[in-house]
Amino acid sequence: MNWEIVIGLETHAQLTTASKIFSGASTAFGAAPNTQASAVDLALPGTLPVLNRGAVERAIRFGLAVGGTIAPRSVFARKNYFYPDLPKGYQVSQYERPVVSGGTVAIVVGDSEKSVRLTRAHLEEDAGKSLHEDLRGMSGIDLNRAGTPLLEIVSEPDLRSAEEAVAYAKALHALVRWIGICDGNMQEGSFRCDANVSVRRPGAPLGTRCEIKNLNSFRFLEKAIEFEARRQVELLEDGGKVLQETRLFDPDRGETRPMRSKEEAEDYRYFPDPDLLPLEIPGEWIERVRASLPALPEALRRRYRESLGISEYEVALLTESREKAEFFERALAGARGVPARLAANWVNGEMSALLNERGGDFSAPPVAAEPFARLLARIEDGTISAKSAKAVLVAMADGEGEPDAIIAGRGLTQISDAGALESAVDQVVAANAKLVEDYRAGKEKAFNALVGQVMKATQGKANPARAGEVLRRKLAG
Repeated sequence: MNWEIVIGLETHAQLTTASKIFSGASTAFGAAPNTQASAVDLALPGTLPVLNRGAVERAIRFGLAVGGTIAPRSVFARKNYFYPDLPKGYQVSQYERPVVSGGTVAIVVGDSEKSVRLTRAHLEEDAGKSLHEDLRGMSGIDLNRAGTPLLEIVSEPDLRSAEEAVAYAKALHALVRWIGICDGNMQEGSFRCDANVSVRRPGAPLGTRCEIKNLNSFRFLEKAIEFEARRQVELLEDGGKVLQETRLFDPDRGETRPMRSKEEAEDYRYFPDPDLLPLEIPGEWIERVRASLPALPEALRRRYRESLGISEYEVALLTESREKAEFFERALAGARGVPARLAANWVNGEMSALLNERGGDFSAPPVAAEPFARLLARIEDGTISAKSAKAVLVAMADGEGEPDAIIAGRGLTQISDAGALESAVDQVVAANAKLVEDYRAGKEKAFNALVGQVMKATQGKANPARAGEVLRRKLAG
């Protein structure tokens, strides 16, 4: 009998504010240890926290983007636990009344779509960081990160495979970057996931879950879930019992290992923070934030499919990031008469490949959308072949100028003139009697070979489609 995997993700998105959630200390990454920890972050006697308005606004943006409910009144609580990197001995978070409740995130796995429900999204402060890099075997504590604003996004246990979990994490990662609330830098810890994994027989109640902490890459997330599910299944099939615990993923060994027993809510002794007033969000503020939101990925995907006739696969690629979608929109607007499918193919294909090769992205492309659109127009009107256009794109990225100047300077203009093509075709037909005979005998491959000879005779400059038209007319005569 098969086992079913049940997964829920808790994702911590570091918000893009310049200062911390309750103090004016900087959130910039990479500063020398303990140079950005203020007295408020350390909860020194006599200090009082002041809530960062920008953090709240980013939470509202997220709630609206996922179709959640923004609480008109929410409360901050103290979550009590004791770790060396938690200077206060408690974390300021939200428990009973989060700022966002509900909402959904759409994912695509293979050919199927799925809507993943969200339980909540709440504001909280980050802890510091333990560093285990001392050659003498000692550990240090860096409190620069303490107090950095986080939005913790909790999904329902709707995910049924590691593949679905990765698809959800990627969709969420793209969304928080799209709406500008998180930079998504997983290497710096700006976006990290905890995976709650359990297994059960199909239709049975939920099994005992284990939480895998701080997964900061999609590959690690997938491998950790796959290992943990196998571990639990093997344990149960051997007559054992899964213990509720928190585990860490060891990427070198590809396995999870115990970290601590899993705490319940009562273990944290939540209570309202006496230093912070309840957070009240008036409807006018919500509407101002709603008006400032960009077009969201799902709305763009729907429009691209329905109005532009672009395939589901191409649409998914175009909306990988807001910058990429905006580049496509500008290119399409600048290339009047160019089919949307051609523009999509080139943005997803050659332009993306160029960026990958050069380590860039669509936020600062080496070729702007407007000259890129002019190159697309030259492909569509037959001035240049697709093969030559690739070389022109590279030359544009290298700073050689506008596409028309590069095409002219390199002599890449295709021969589309009927008279010039007829001359070349006549020469090829006269010199390849056997291929002509084979084509007239019904061998289509012979026709392709003849087109190849025309291209060779014109040094690759003939427009292949028009050369084929002229050749068929000549052979039919």
